[in-house]
Amino acid sequence: MKKHIICFGDSNTHGYCAMNDGRFDENERWTCLLQKSLGEDYLILEEGLSGRTTCFRDPVFEGLSGLDYLYPCLMSHEPVDLLVIMLGTNDTKERFSAGAPAIGLGMIRLVKKAMATIDCWRDGKPQILIVTPQNIGKEYEHSNVAGTMGKGCAEKSQGLAAEYERIAGQFGCYYLDANEVVKAKPNDIDHMHLTAQGHKELAEALDKKIREILMQKQELGVRIEASYDKQKLSTSEDISQNSIAAGNLE
Repeated sequence: MKKHIICFGDSNTHGYCAMNDGRFDENERWTCLLQKSLGEDYLILEEGLSGRTTCFRDPVFEGLSGLDYLYPCLMSHEPVDLLVIMLGTNDTKERFSAGAPAIGLGMIRLVKKAMATIDCWRDGKPQILIVTPQNIGKEYEHSNVAGTMGKGCAEKSQGLAAEYERIAGQFGCYYLDANEVVKAKPNDIDHMHLTAQGHKELAEALDKKIREILMQKQELGVRIEASYDKQKLSTSEDISQNSIAAGNLE
Protein backbone atom coordinates (compact mmCIF):
# COMPACT_ATOMS: atom_id res chain seq x y z
CA MET A 1 0.00 0.00 0.00
CA LYS A 2 1.15 3.53 -0.74
CA LYS A 3 2.16 5.96 2.02
CA HIS A 4 -0.87 8.13 2.80
CA ILE A 5 -0.12 11.83 3.36
CA ILE A 6 -3.02 14.14 4.23
CA CYS A 7 -2.58 17.82 3.40
CA PHE A 8 -5.06 19.56 5.72
CA GLY A 9 -5.45 23.26 5.10
CA ASP A 10 -7.40 26.19 3.72
CA SER A 11 -7.56 27.96 0.34
CA ASN A 12 -3.77 27.87 -0.03
CA THR A 13 -4.00 24.07 0.10
CA HIS A 14 -7.13 23.99 -2.07
CA GLY A 15 -5.20 26.08 -4.59
CA TYR A 16 -7.19 29.30 -4.81
CA CYS A 17 -5.94 31.56 -7.62
CA ALA A 18 -6.61 35.25 -6.97
CA MET A 19 -5.70 36.18 -10.55
CA ASN A 20 -8.85 34.60 -11.96
CA ASP A 21 -10.84 33.97 -8.76
CA GLY A 22 -10.58 30.28 -9.57
CA ARG A 23 -8.23 27.42 -8.76
CA PHE A 24 -4.73 26.54 -9.88
CA ASP A 25 -4.76 23.39 -11.99
CA GLU A 26 -3.11 20.02 -11.35
CA ASN A 27 0.15 21.22 -12.89
CA GLU A 28 0.35 24.19 -10.51
CA ARG A 29 -1.04 23.30 -7.08
CA TRP A 30 1.63 22.45 -4.50
CA THR A 31 -0.23 19.30 -3.50
CA CYS A 32 -0.21 17.98 -7.06
CA LEU A 33 3.41 19.01 -7.63
CA LEU A 34 4.29 17.21 -4.40
CA GLN A 35 2.54 14.07 -5.63
CA LYS A 36 4.55 14.15 -8.86
CA SER A 37 7.88 14.68 -7.13
CA LEU A 38 7.37 12.05 -4.42
CA GLY A 39 6.25 9.45 -6.94
CA GLU A 40 3.98 6.44 -7.08
CA ASP A 41 4.89 5.10 -3.63
CA TYR A 42 3.04 8.03 -2.06
CA LEU A 43 -0.60 9.13 -2.10
CA ILE A 44 -1.12 12.86 -1.50
CA LEU A 45 -4.62 13.50 -0.20
CA GLU A 46 -5.81 17.07 -0.85
CA GLU A 47 -7.94 18.30 2.06
CA GLY A 48 -7.96 22.03 1.47
CA LEU A 49 -11.08 24.13 2.11
CA SER A 50 -11.28 27.86 1.49
CA GLY A 51 -12.02 29.73 4.71
CA ARG A 52 -11.07 26.85 7.02
CA THR A 53 -9.82 27.76 10.51
CA THR A 54 -8.10 25.69 13.17
CA CYS A 55 -11.11 25.50 15.47
CA PHE A 56 -13.19 28.66 15.12
CA ARG A 57 -16.75 28.33 13.79
CA ASP A 58 -17.42 31.09 11.31
CA PRO A 59 -20.69 32.97 11.97
CA VAL A 60 -20.96 33.81 8.27
CA PHE A 61 -20.13 30.48 6.57
CA GLU A 62 -20.76 26.93 7.75
CA GLY A 63 -18.45 23.95 8.05
CA LEU A 64 -15.16 25.84 8.31
CA SER A 65 -13.85 24.64 11.66
CA GLY A 66 -10.96 22.28 11.02
CA LEU A 67 -11.47 20.69 14.42
CA ASP A 68 -15.01 19.58 13.54
CA TYR A 69 -13.88 17.83 10.36
CA LEU A 70 -10.55 16.38 11.42
CA TYR A 71 -11.77 13.05 12.81
CA PRO A 72 -13.81 11.95 9.74
CA CYS A 73 -11.01 13.23 7.51
CA LEU A 74 -8.38 11.10 9.24
CA MET A 75 -10.55 8.00 9.46
CA SER A 76 -11.65 8.16 5.82
CA HIS A 77 -8.02 8.13 4.67
CA GLU A 78 -6.58 5.54 7.07
CA PRO A 79 -3.95 4.22 7.36
CA VAL A 80 -2.33 7.65 7.63
CA ASP A 81 1.45 7.95 7.49
CA LEU A 82 1.69 11.72 7.83
CA LEU A 83 -0.69 14.62 8.52
CA VAL A 84 0.43 18.01 7.18
CA ILE A 85 -1.45 20.92 8.78
CA MET A 86 -1.18 24.40 7.27
CA LEU A 87 -3.82 26.61 8.87
CA GLY A 88 -4.09 29.92 10.69
CA THR A 89 -4.54 32.54 7.96
CA ASN A 90 -8.34 32.65 8.27
CA ASP A 91 -8.11 32.60 12.07
CA THR A 92 -6.64 36.11 11.88
CA LYS A 93 -9.97 37.55 10.68
CA GLU A 94 -11.15 40.33 12.95
CA ARG A 95 -14.50 38.65 13.60
CA PHE A 96 -12.76 35.83 15.53
CA SER A 97 -10.98 38.26 17.89
CA ALA A 98 -8.01 35.88 18.13
CA GLY A 99 -4.37 36.89 18.29
CA ALA A 100 -1.46 34.59 17.48
CA PRO A 101 -1.41 32.97 20.96
CA ALA A 102 -5.13 32.13 20.74
CA ILE A 103 -4.70 30.77 17.21
CA GLY A 104 -1.88 28.65 18.62
CA LEU A 105 -4.34 27.18 21.10
CA GLY A 106 -6.51 26.22 18.14
CA MET A 107 -3.54 24.42 16.60
CA ILE A 108 -2.97 22.59 19.88
CA ARG A 109 -6.57 21.34 19.82
CA LEU A 110 -6.03 20.01 16.29
CA VAL A 111 -2.79 18.27 17.23
CA LYS A 112 -4.31 16.68 20.33
CA LYS A 113 -7.33 15.43 18.41
CA ALA A 114 -5.16 13.99 15.64
CA MET A 115 -2.95 12.21 18.16
CA ALA A 116 -5.97 10.83 19.99
CA THR A 117 -7.40 9.34 16.78
CA ILE A 118 -5.16 6.30 17.18
CA ASP A 119 -7.09 4.02 14.80
CA CYS A 120 -6.28 6.18 11.77
CA TRP A 121 -2.49 5.94 12.06
CA ARG A 122 -0.41 3.27 10.39
CA ASP A 123 0.99 1.13 13.22
CA GLY A 124 -0.84 3.44 15.67
CA LYS A 125 1.96 6.02 15.51
CA PRO A 126 0.94 9.68 14.91
CA GLN A 127 3.15 11.67 12.55
CA ILE A 128 2.27 15.37 12.23
CA LEU A 129 3.98 18.16 10.31
CA ILE A 130 2.90 21.70 11.29
CA VAL A 131 3.46 24.28 8.57
CA THR A 132 3.26 28.00 9.29
CA PRO A 133 1.50 29.60 6.31
CA GLN A 134 3.05 32.47 4.40
CA ASN A 135 2.43 35.76 6.20
CA ILE A 136 -0.34 38.05 4.99
CA GLY A 137 1.05 41.16 3.33
CA LYS A 138 0.03 44.41 5.02
CA GLU A 139 -1.06 45.65 1.61
CA TYR A 140 -4.21 43.53 2.01
CA GLU A 141 -5.68 46.48 3.92
CA HIS A 142 -6.10 48.27 0.58
CA SER A 143 -7.45 45.24 -1.31
CA ASN A 144 -11.00 44.04 -1.99
CA VAL A 145 -10.81 41.59 0.96
CA ALA A 146 -9.99 44.25 3.55
CA GLY A 147 -13.59 44.64 4.64
CA THR A 148 -14.27 40.95 5.26
CA MET A 149 -10.87 40.20 6.78
CA GLY A 150 -10.89 43.20 9.13
CA LYS A 151 -7.98 44.93 10.82
CA GLY A 152 -4.73 43.53 12.18
CA CYS A 153 -4.58 40.31 10.14
CA ALA A 154 -1.05 40.86 8.79
CA GLU A 155 0.36 41.50 12.25
CA LYS A 156 -1.35 38.45 13.73
CA SER A 157 -0.12 36.20 10.92
CA GLN A 158 3.44 37.32 11.60
CA GLY A 159 3.15 35.97 15.13
CA LEU A 160 2.16 32.44 14.09
CA ALA A 161 5.65 31.11 13.34
CA ALA A 162 6.88 31.48 16.92
CA GLU A 163 3.68 29.92 18.29
CA TYR A 164 3.67 26.97 15.90
CA GLU A 165 7.35 26.20 16.31
CA ARG A 166 6.90 26.10 20.08
CA ILE A 167 3.83 23.86 19.76
CA ALA A 168 5.65 21.47 17.42
CA GLY A 169 8.43 21.10 19.96
CA GLN A 170 6.00 20.68 22.83
CA PHE A 171 4.04 17.87 21.20
CA GLY A 172 6.80 16.13 19.26
CA CYS A 173 5.58 17.26 15.84
CA TYR A 174 7.69 18.16 12.84
CA TYR A 175 7.80 21.80 11.79
CA LEU A 176 8.26 23.93 8.67
CA ASP A 177 7.88 27.69 8.22
CA ALA A 178 6.64 28.50 4.72
CA ASN A 179 8.06 32.00 5.09
CA GLU A 180 11.57 30.54 5.13
CA VAL A 181 11.17 28.42 2.00
CA VAL A 182 8.74 30.39 -0.18
CA LYS A 183 10.63 33.35 -1.59
CA ALA A 184 7.88 34.48 -3.95
CA LYS A 185 5.64 37.09 -2.33
CA PRO A 186 1.88 36.51 -2.10
CA ASN A 187 -0.11 37.70 -5.10
CA ASP A 188 -0.60 41.45 -5.55
CA ILE A 189 -4.40 41.24 -5.57
CA ASP A 190 -5.33 40.11 -2.04
CA HIS A 191 -1.77 39.74 -0.71
CA MET A 192 -2.46 36.48 1.13
CA HIS A 193 -2.64 33.70 -1.44
CA LEU A 194 0.29 31.88 -2.99
CA THR A 195 1.28 32.55 -6.57
CA ALA A 196 2.11 29.74 -8.99
CA GLN A 197 5.79 30.26 -8.13
CA GLY A 198 4.91 30.11 -4.42
CA HIS A 199 3.17 26.77 -4.94
CA LYS A 200 6.25 25.45 -6.74
CA GLU A 201 8.62 26.55 -3.98
CA LEU A 202 6.43 25.14 -1.22
CA ALA A 203 6.14 21.79 -3.02
CA GLU A 204 9.92 21.56 -3.36
CA ALA A 205 10.48 22.30 0.33
CA LEU A 206 7.81 19.82 1.44
CA ASP A 207 9.21 17.11 -0.81
CA LYS A 208 12.55 17.39 0.99
CA LYS A 209 10.96 17.64 4.45
CA ILE A 210 8.60 14.69 3.98
CA ARG A 211 11.36 12.44 2.68
CA GLU A 212 13.41 13.29 5.78
CA ILE A 213 10.47 12.53 8.09
CA LEU A 214 9.55 9.20 6.56
CA MET A 215 13.20 8.16 6.25
CA GLN A 216 13.64 8.81 9.99
CA LYS A 217 10.57 6.68 10.66
CA GLN A 218 11.93 3.87 8.47
CA GLU A 219 15.37 4.00 10.12
CA LEU A 220 13.78 3.97 13.57
CA GLY A 221 11.74 0.92 12.61
CA VAL A 222 14.88 -0.86 11.41
CA ARG A 223 16.70 -0.04 14.66
CA ILE A 224 13.79 -1.26 16.77
CA GLU A 225 13.55 -4.48 14.76
CA ALA A 226 17.31 -5.04 15.03
CA SER A 227 17.18 -4.44 18.78
CA TYR A 228 14.30 -6.89 19.11
CA ASP A 229 16.16 -9.55 17.08
CA LYS A 230 19.28 -9.05 19.20
CA GLN A 231 17.29 -9.37 22.41
CA LYS A 232 15.54 -12.46 21.07
CA LEU A 233 18.88 -14.04 20.12
CA SER A 234 20.35 -13.22 23.54
CA THR A 235 17.35 -14.79 25.27
CA SER A 236 17.66 -17.88 23.08
CA GLU A 237 21.34 -18.23 23.94
CA ASP A 238 20.60 -17.85 27.66
CA ILE A 239 17.99 -20.62 27.46
CA SER A 240 20.43 -22.85 25.58
CA GLN A 241 23.19 -22.26 28.11
CA ASN A 242 20.83 -22.93 30.99
CA SER A 243 19.76 -26.18 29.35
CA ILE A 244 23.40 -27.28 28.98
CA ALA A 245 24.12 -26.38 32.59
CA ALA A 246 21.10 -28.34 33.74
CA GLY A 247 22.29 -31.34 31.71
CA ASN A 248 25.73 -31.22 33.28
CA LEU A 249 24.19 -31.24 36.74
CA GLU A 250 22.39 -34.44 35.90
